[in-house]
Amino acid sequence: MTLKPLSNRVVIKFVEAEEKTKTGIILTASAQEKPQIAEVLAVGPGKPSENGGFSAMTVKVGDKVIASKYAGTSVKLDGTEYVIVSEDDVLAVVD
Repeated sequence: MTLKPLSNRVVIKFVEAEEKTKTGIILTASAQEKPQIAEVLAVGPGKPSENGGFSAMTVKVGDKVIASKYAGTSVKLDGTEYVIVSEDDVLAVVD
């Protein structure tokens, strides 16, 4: 089963949170920050425009992005958790 986002929605998967600090302290799951960097897995066609087409999306599949911490809708599919966010909730692309 696959997710195909509609309109200007983007399907992302957050990368795992760091388990160790830079100084080597191991963090428990409750002490870890919620990750903000995610990989784009699917992109919708864009917002419908007045001329019948769609506006261009600024992100593409495979991009690493920073998304708002608590934005979007979490979906669990085949044991994997994905988040569907609006393109407006994508704050930056990480190079």
